[in-house]
Amino acid sequence: MFEVKELTILSKKMKQAFGLLIVIFLLSNNIYGQHSKPDTLLAMFYNDQIKLDGKLNEPCWLNAPAIENFTQREQNEGAPATEKTRIAVVYNTNEIFFGIWCFDSEPEKISAQQMAHDFCWSSDDNIEIMISPFNDNRNGYLFVTNPNGAMADIWIGSEGKDFIKDWNSVWDVAVEINEKGWFAEIVIPFSTLKFKKDSEQIWGINFERNIRRKKEQLMWQGWSRLYDVEKISQGGKLTGINNIKQGTKIEIKPYVLGGFEFTEGETKNTGKMGGEVNFDITPTLKLNFTANTDFAQVESDRKQINLSRFSLYYPEKRQFFLEGQNYYDMNVDNVRLFYSRRIGIEQNTEVPIIGGMRFFGKLNKTNIGIMSIQTSSKDSIPTTNYSVIKVKQDIFKQSSIGVIATQKYSENHYNRVIGTSFIYSTSKLFGEKNLVAGGIFAVSDTKNFGETENLNKDNLSYHVFVTYPNDQVEFDFGFTTVESGFNPEMGFASRNNYQMFYTELQFNPRFKNLPFFRNLILKPIDINYYINNETKKLESVFYEWRPLGFVTKSGEFLELNIQHIFDKPSENFELIDSVFIPAGSYWDNRLEVQFSTFKGRKISAYACVNIGEFYTGHRQEYELYTNFNLSRRLNLGFDWQRNYVQLPQKSFTTDELGGRIDYAFNPKLQTSLFTQWNNEDKNILVNYRINWIPKIGSFFYFVINQEYTTDNGIKLERTTIIGKLIWRFAL
Repeated sequence: MFEVKELTILSKKMKQAFGLLIVIFLLSNNIYGQHSKPDTLLAMFYNDQIKLDGKLNEPCWLNAPAIENFTQREQNEGAPATEKTRIAVVYNTNEIFFGIWCFDSEPEKISAQQMAHDFCWSSDDNIEIMISPFNDNRNGYLFVTNPNGAMADIWIGSEGKDFIKDWNSVWDVAVEINEKGWFAEIVIPFSTLKFKKDSEQIWGINFERNIRRKKEQLMWQGWSRLYDVEKISQGGKLTGINNIKQGTKIEIKPYVLGGFEFTEGETKNTGKMGGEVNFDITPTLKLNFTANTDFAQVESDRKQINLSRFSLYYPEKRQFFLEGQNYYDMNVDNVRLFYSRRIGIEQNTEVPIIGGMRFFGKLNKTNIGIMSIQTSSKDSIPTTNYSVIKVKQDIFKQSSIGVIATQKYSENHYNRVIGTSFIYSTSKLFGEKNLVAGGIFAVSDTKNFGETENLNKDNLSYHVFVTYPNDQVEFDFGFTTVESGFNPEMGFASRNNYQMFYTELQFNPRFKNLPFFRNLILKPIDINYYINNETKKLESVFYEWRPLGFVTKSGEFLELNIQHIFDKPSENFELIDSVFIPAGSYWDNRLEVQFSTFKGRKISAYACVNIGEFYTGHRQEYELYTNFNLSRRLNLGFDWQRNYVQLPQKSFTTDELGGRIDYAFNPKLQTSLFTQWNNEDKNILVNYRINWIPKIGSFFYFVINQEYTTDNGIKLERTTIIGKLIWRFAL
């Protein structure tokens, strides 16, 4: 009776969602203009010396064609810019230069709080340059700088759906601030970019400027709130680039590493050498070989206390696997068919990588990603080969079809997954609206050598969906099935043996005459509805609705969410430290409040409170994240998550603490201290790093990792000190 009643209620909610869907089409009749002339920027050839100093005093900057027609995206969509921006482009045979004039009537109020490499630019005045040398309305690069000359580079795939911030490239910038504003010169070698081997180049391009104190966001093209700068199809064009050379054909990046590990009564020396060799097969295809691959410089994972019955996901941080990541990715909703952290990390321990190869890039309208990595044996873990092949074909203006195959192979076992996808995407629905729809299907194949058991029963998964991601109305609808035998050993799945229906409808209305609010955020329905794939019985439900949410004109954000959560574990599961949740049916009602301040302030914060029922008892969750921008060089952050859990058998509290200090001597030399602790593992992890870029493309890291136990007082258990130099040779 319980399940029938809840099904009836949810059915009514779904009908309401479909009724509200009609509103989408009514609101979709408003078509926003989002282009202005000129929408083409002409690059000028210039073969004389350019001194990278931000002064923009070379003759080329006086003579090169420039664009100034920037338009507000925020706060007042379509309004003229309140400050003048000017950009010109010149090039020689091997490099492209951007000259950027960010005039400011109040230069003393320029916000420039960050200086570190790959900085968080949401707090600062900045310029973002989106370049799509493929001119394919899908893939490109984003280069960001601020008035301090800080640098961030991002690989963009699928018009921003793939946003890989940890991708690193070869480029440079210099900035000057004076009484007229701030000014930048950027140089990017053509060897950094992938483009067609044509005598005449036509590239997609767009620019975004942010003036933080005014909450003003300016775009050159595509300035409707429907699009971000990563929406490549809405940008302009860069022309005039002729007879250029990509330059580097072979790149060699050897590394040498040395260090010590100190434990109680024992000292171990560490020494290692290895590296990568990269070949540019064509201007758009790269072949990479790696040997004795090492990730000693990577910052430690943030440990998480798991208060659920499902696996936790940890993001990839290793640069080797982040480069070209979108060429290998395919997901069946939340199930990742390829998860690179499966390579070199097994049973919560690092496994040495002997070596491997990668081949990735784009050939005309075909995206190709091939990877094969061999890991060494360690303890009971045998030497294993990990391979993945993915091919994606661009069709129509913004759509694609693709296939993927992964294989994990060792001496006594193999696992394979084959998948295919079709994604239809358009930004022209009802004139200028976005719509994405598609399906992904995958099947696994698993075998233990010497065994006759069939491991390939019920081994299918698929996901079909439609999403309407627009400014004032957002709508999502989809259905996923993951059968009990689907086993992506090179992927990630937090659960299996389920069918899941989901839908979400959100309104973000804006009112010109409202003095305080920029926009409201109202969500009548957001539901994830799971049933057991074999029994077809209800297994879990997450339902949330938002009666109140808003963003203020000053940049503050608030959400009030009401949540209804159903879970039906089929067997007892351990929550924490021998505290078990009995099998049964549980319906929990919870209230959540989220709040954040404007990130452009010297002190900013995010807080979340979630309280309500939790299985057989109650739970109160508290989260706090703070940032202190003490100067453009020094930034501090602190975070705290606490859970009060009251159950009949036991009440307990979990705490997770983290803190970091970042100090940048200049954009190419920075140091950071990151520390974390939680009362479940009862240890403190300290990670100290110095990151120096002696020349663009080369890196030196000095790392100290320490582990303290807090079980009975604070005691140092392990210290690791490592120095690593990676040097880039271009042939």
